[in-house]
Amino acid sequence: MTGIATSSRRVAEGQGASAAGRIGLAARGFVYLVIGWLAIKIARGHRAQEANQRGALADIARHSFGMALLWILGFGFAAYALWRFSEAAFGTAADGKKTGARLKSLARGAIYAGLCVSTFLFIAGTHRQNQSKQQATLTARLLRHSFGQWLVGLAGVVVLIVGLGMIANGLRRKFEKNLKMHELHGTTRTVVVYAGMIGTIARGIVFAIAGALVIDAAVTFDPKKSRGLDGALRTLAGQPYGPWLLGLVAAGLIVFGLYGFALSRWGKT
Repeated sequence: MTGIATSSRRVAEGQGASAAGRIGLAARGFVYLVIGWLAIKIARGHRAQEANQRGALADIARHSFGMALLWILGFGFAAYALWRFSEAAFGTAADGKKTGARLKSLARGAIYAGLCVSTFLFIAGTHRQNQSKQQATLTARLLRHSFGQWLVGLAGVVVLIVGLGMIANGLRRKFEKNLKMHELHGTTRTVVVYAGMIGTIARGIVFAIAGALVIDAAVTFDPKKSRGLDGALRTLAGQPYGPWLLGLVAAGLIVFGLYGFALSRWGKT
């Protein structure tokens, strides 16, 4: 009886983690939809909220149903973080107990745990500082230390490598290992795979630009250049044909958001 009880508990825990993962993936997808829309507004020359997670929260809060939706998103981020932490502890559905995959899940869980806390602080009205300025302030504090310039530069290199890795994963369709491909058929399969490719590449481009900006901030000793996701998108807008380029990347981020909903349905959780 003890063995049966233990097995039942493991099944229940597995189902709980899977449900948390699906809720979290849907929440992440929705946020990227909003970020993509904010980026499109920037590309069209409109003054918009920051095109990042904090800007998305602020844009959602402006609507009549916004605060209720922020509560849902906050719990969604918490669910995502718990799912990633469970992967870090017990292994991932796609890669099993490989150390690299578990460390990635640990990092992702920590990021979304922070975003969960940030969301609830935003709801409480105690944490609404501009996210880009917040990152610049943190960079400035690091640059004051003797090894700060190297630390900031290293952080930029890591983000740049992550972005380039995303682009490569999108081109090589490595994200397919996270999908239940046997459940996808015909047009649905084609749409989901292309959404994964386009969305992952667009997200990678933004991360790569953000990483390059952090490296530039370290090299020039100018913390104002370290402005995260919003800074990367606005930097892209300032280039020749920038609005068109930003519009394409923004559309890609929206596609990634839609892919997030597909992943919440057909992903291996």
